[in-house]
Amino acid sequence: MARKTDIPPSYYGEPRKFDPGFRGPIHNRGCTDVVCCVVFVIFILGYIALGTVAWIHGDPRKVVYPTDSHGQFCGQQGTPNANKAILFYFNILQCANPAVLINLQCPTTQLCVSKCPDRFATYLDMQYNYRYNNSYWEYYRQFCKPGFDNPRKSVAQVLRDEDCPSMIVPSRPFLQRCFPDFITRNGTLTVANKTVFKDGLGKTRSVIDLRDAANGITSLLDAKEVGMKIFEDYANSWYWILIGLVITMVVSLAFILLLRFTAGVLLWLIIFGVIAVVGYGIWHCYWEFSTLRGKPHGDGDVTISDIGFQTDFRVYLQLSQTWLIFMISLSVIEAVIIVILIFLRRRVRIAIALLKEGSRAIGYIMSTLFYPIITFVLLAICIAYWAVTAVFLASSGDAVYKVMSTQDKCVYANLTCDPETFSQTNVTKVCPGSQCTFAFYGGESLYHRYIFVLQLCNLLVFLWLVNFTIALGQCTLAGAFASYYWALRKPQDIPSCPLFSSFSRAVRYHTGSLAFGSLILAIVQMFRIVLEYLDHKLKGAHNAFARFLICCLKCCFWCLEHFIKFMNRNAYIMIAIYGKNFCTSAKDAFFLLMRNVVRVAVLDKVTDFLLFLGKVLISGSVGVLAFFFFTRKIPVIQEEVPSLNYYWVPLLTVIFGSYLIAHGFFNVYAMCVDTLFLCFCEDLERNDGSPLKPFYMSPQLHRILRREQGSKLYAAS
Repeated sequence: MARKTDIPPSYYGEPRKFDPGFRGPIHNRGCTDVVCCVVFVIFILGYIALGTVAWIHGDPRKVVYPTDSHGQFCGQQGTPNANKAILFYFNILQCANPAVLINLQCPTTQLCVSKCPDRFATYLDMQYNYRYNNSYWEYYRQFCKPGFDNPRKSVAQVLRDEDCPSMIVPSRPFLQRCFPDFITRNGTLTVANKTVFKDGLGKTRSVIDLRDAANGITSLLDAKEVGMKIFEDYANSWYWILIGLVITMVVSLAFILLLRFTAGVLLWLIIFGVIAVVGYGIWHCYWEFSTLRGKPHGDGDVTISDIGFQTDFRVYLQLSQTWLIFMISLSVIEAVIIVILIFLRRRVRIAIALLKEGSRAIGYIMSTLFYPIITFVLLAICIAYWAVTAVFLASSGDAVYKVMSTQDKCVYANLTCDPETFSQTNVTKVCPGSQCTFAFYGGESLYHRYIFVLQLCNLLVFLWLVNFTIALGQCTLAGAFASYYWALRKPQDIPSCPLFSSFSRAVRYHTGSLAFGSLILAIVQMFRIVLEYLDHKLKGAHNAFARFLICCLKCCFWCLEHFIKFMNRNAYIMIAIYGKNFCTSAKDAFFLLMRNVVRVAVLDKVTDFLLFLGKVLISGSVGVLAFFFFTRKIPVIQEEVPSLNYYWVPLLTVIFGSYLIAHGFFNVYAMCVDTLFLCFCEDLERNDGSPLKPFYMSPQLHRILRREQGSKLYAAS
């Protein structure tokens, strides 16, 4: 009589029946999800059209070059500003912060100049000194509007017409813009060794006013200097960085190939290491607990409820109750780990055998280790096309001019204007000192009104293409490794060029299915990006419910994205094997996994354990070697070490690059193990090991399976 907790096989779908004609990945297959394939091709053509339209209307110079108050590019060849690549602000004190400056929204005249001022001066001082020395005017005029040559014009008229700046301050270029040359001396902020200066009206001002007007520029300038030193370090050490990354590739390859011999040892070492660490934690908690309890008048008898909530966590470490809670928690964790190992030890052995089999499969199909290079190239093309299209879209449009006024209550402020007819309007009379200056690039046409929508379309198709590229790689690798598993005699029955054959099948027959799965994932990722944007906008809001709702939605979509990634991965494996459409393959994969849910959980965690260990070991080992090399602690090759400003620059590059390379190699290995696992589950349901229905699994897996089945029969009897 079946127990109530037993789940009938039909609940998760019926196991597959034996098919005598099945010999691994089906070669005679038809196209799947044709409609989605057609839609995918149409979207790609539309994406190309979008890029073409953006290229026609956009102008990257609007992003690269700064623009003066008349909408002219600074430093553009073939224009009067060809030799004037730096933007100069007439009155930087009117600018509130550096973000305003960079966005060209500062309410002051902006002029292209060939160099920044290197001294303090005012227009009043220039007029006074001009009577005795003409050189004062020759220097000052280069910061005035082109064509202005009347140094005797009254100051009031010059400031009214914005012919010249009322003052200039020592500056240096940053982001092709002139910013005050701040220098800190003995803790005091100075500009050209001065702490005070005179503005254009003769009033004494503090350098602090300049700092407030250009807040944050000092750190940015320091960052530029650090950036130059980092660039020098890369130029001097790139050769050794490349050698370190090549060493990582060799070590990663050797690690994967050696897993067939060391997977079991490594895994059991990890398991017993975790048990030992948790056991030590229990002993340490008991020692702390007993020590605090033994104090005659200490804090041992004080409870957590007595002291309440404390921001300093160290206060709780002085309580015996805290260590008692830690000890109980670790004891529960230790007991759970031991119980799981006792009941799942055979599942762990199967997982280890599959890991070894994955290493053996990669050894027979070595070309799979280099497929990530193809994925990387395709992803680089997608990212480059998306970035270029986004820049061209952002730079589409004509110059838009707006009224900029220094008066807060000007009714014309921020209204669009025409610089050619601005002087004929009454704006300057109503708002004295206002001017018509360049604001940004835009337009009122249908195309310009939908720039934001086109940017969203650009992002969506980009996500679709990126996910499709990854899906193509997963399906290709799955087909190659499935060819290995379903070869009855290994390696004699493995088809020739399995990787190329699998890639050809995926592109020829299953582009629609891969596009379907990647589209679902892209839509979910698009929703996540929108939620992140809304969360960023609501950070300053006081609506707690809205923030809570956004947080819940972000969590739900994060879980949904990871679930879809898991299902897509297994659906692509089934597509590579059977050649069915996406929905059928996803359903079959889901039911197959549910019928083997314990094995799935064990294999997933075991694989994560080993791959994480491998990545840490490889990147850490290469990082340690790089540390000893770049710090000249290897006597044999001390003379070969390049001179560096910061030794951590190449060191971090080697560590990060090593981790990425190991991640690329181990992703292939993880795909191999997942594919072999699904094939293993299919093999168990299709075959029984008899001469008519032989298992396709390796002898090692077969021996472990026989022991597991023998144990079940013994328990049943």
